[in-house]
Amino acid sequence: MAVVAAARKGRLRQRYDGEYRLVAGCVPYRVRASGGGGEVVEVLMVSTPNRADLVFPKGGWEDDEDVHEAACREAMEEAGVRGHIDRVSLGLWVFRSKSSSGGGGGEMSTSPRGACKGYMFALEVTDELERWPEQDTHGRRWVSPEDAFGLCRYDWMREALAALLARLSPPAPAPASLVLPPSAPEPAGVYGMAMLNAAADRALALC
Repeated sequence: MAVVAAARKGRLRQRYDGEYRLVAGCVPYRVRASGGGGEVVEVLMVSTPNRADLVFPKGGWEDDEDVHEAACREAMEEAGVRGHIDRVSLGLWVFRSKSSSGGGGGEMSTSPRGACKGYMFALEVTDELERWPEQDTHGRRWVSPEDAFGLCRYDWMREALAALLARLSPPAPAPASLVLPPSAPEPAGVYGMAMLNAAADRALALC
């Protein structure tokens, strides 16, 4: 039987930005074949104790890891999944922590005291563990994007989900006036470097 690593506890290594506690999380997703020959997207949400709704895995970003490692760790600890993380974040949100919002967590905040800054990322799931560190308190459930919107507890969760779906949507065809002919030279100079840098920023990392 595989040994399940223990989840990190406490805040001795917690990162802060002034009074804001920094957290990282992700929207885990998968693309699978549908019965009609197409593809469908599903997202993974987790349950929390004493709540009927579901959330996306997230938690404290610690000082011995980068933000992508923190997001991947939280996905493994809370949902028991690993996969490819898109290093371009879905966004940054500010919300109250669990301790400052009566135990629920995640409500938007206008004061830095007791609040969190949270970076969310898209995680394409490639591996589901049979056992994971927090399975006694966090169950997991694959749902359609439509169901996920209804299950999201807070607006920021719906915004992160919308950002993921927009990223997964196929791009619109470029206007004919912008399409380069086959003999056109490759982009060069500053514009070309910008395109290369943008592509590099969107590289996927396995975690």
